[in-house]
Amino acid sequence: MNFRRSQNLFKSLISKAMSTKNSPKDLLAKHCSEVVSQIKSAGTYKKEREITSPQASEITLNSKKALNFCSNNYLGLSNNPTLIQTAKDTLDSHGYGMSSVRFICGTQNIHKKLEKTIANFHSMEDTILYSSCFDANAGFFEALFDSNDAIISDTLNHASVIDGIRLCKAKRFRYNHIDMSDLEEKLKQATGEGARFKVIVSDGVFSMDGDLAPLDKIVALAQKYQANIYLDESHSTGIVGKTGRGTPEHFGVEKEIDFISSTMGKALGGASGGYTTGKSEVIETLRQKSRPYLFSNSIVPAIANTSIKVFEMLNSSNDLTTQLKANVLLFRTEMEKLGFHLLGKKETAIIPIFLKDEKLATEFGNEMFDEGIYVVGFSYPVVPKGQARVRVQISASHTKDQILRAVRTFEKIGRKKNIIK
Repeated sequence: MNFRRSQNLFKSLISKAMSTKNSPKDLLAKHCSEVVSQIKSAGTYKKEREITSPQASEITLNSKKALNFCSNNYLGLSNNPTLIQTAKDTLDSHGYGMSSVRFICGTQNIHKKLEKTIANFHSMEDTILYSSCFDANAGFFEALFDSNDAIISDTLNHASVIDGIRLCKAKRFRYNHIDMSDLEEKLKQATGEGARFKVIVSDGVFSMDGDLAPLDKIVALAQKYQANIYLDESHSTGIVGKTGRGTPEHFGVEKEIDFISSTMGKALGGASGGYTTGKSEVIETLRQKSRPYLFSNSIVPAIANTSIKVFEMLNSSNDLTTQLKANVLLFRTEMEKLGFHLLGKKETAIIPIFLKDEKLATEFGNEMFDEGIYVVGFSYPVVPKGQARVRVQISASHTKDQILRAVRTFEKIGRKKNIIK
């Protein structure tokens, strides 16, 4: 009897071990391990390096110092002493966090002040704040449009814009990147299908290519086909235009853009938080129906109040925007002299060095880092296959010497890898 019990117990343990080994959890883990191995084999594995210093033009990664040319810190405000002090003061005056959504008990006076400040900056009527611009884009389309409507989107729009459109039941059209002929064809199709509202959706500056949406042409088509325009200005606000008011200012069409989304997580201090700004009736509808707004905590008080200070700085002076443009011009000019294939437009702070090959882009970025210049190689799925590049992002805080050192390092690695002669 004891033998049989022992035998049954042994069989039970073996059965349990086998079932655990082949459990759904383990099978999924094994699948994911294989996926990561494939990514590494393709040379597109994205490694995270730990920064042990504040975000700045020069940073420390563990014990290694490097010049930082891959941050969205376009105006150099991430470590600005005035902003740091404003955040500290706000912790004392308004606390650490809100612990609530806006419509319950998550709205402070500084949230309302920031919304008004942003609306005035963009010459709009009202603004709604989100935890991020990803949430702003995710919460816009579903709240306003349904199967009676049509969304016409640039193929290279940001992932958050694409995901936001996917959540909406409107008819979806994609036009080839900044191809106005194709955009017009899609507008004709949407019109022919009797769409109630037509919305043209585009990034202002495209983050992987550094090029601009041709807003003057987009506005002309929107007027011709009676469409609205929704613009993601995350890589434009504070950067593009004479006073940093983005691509609408650059093209002189500020009054023709219906909705703008943007972020405080890039040029505007680099913390977090996003927003949508536009007509008051639209913003009020978003307050009532936009799910990321209704079901996410309010942005923390320190970010809200410090962002107000950032807009005050932009309203009082164009110095940072002017310095950024000078730094961009210097880098582009010197790199073009060396023969590198640069993408993008001189009006943006994003300068992709086109390399095409995925492994080459990853290796190039790693070897630049070994030389003390922090840049990152981008490849599929972040960019289309065969269009890998190293993306450089210029900041107003970069000095001339830092920029020229980066150029010299690009030259060294570029010659070593036979990219330039």
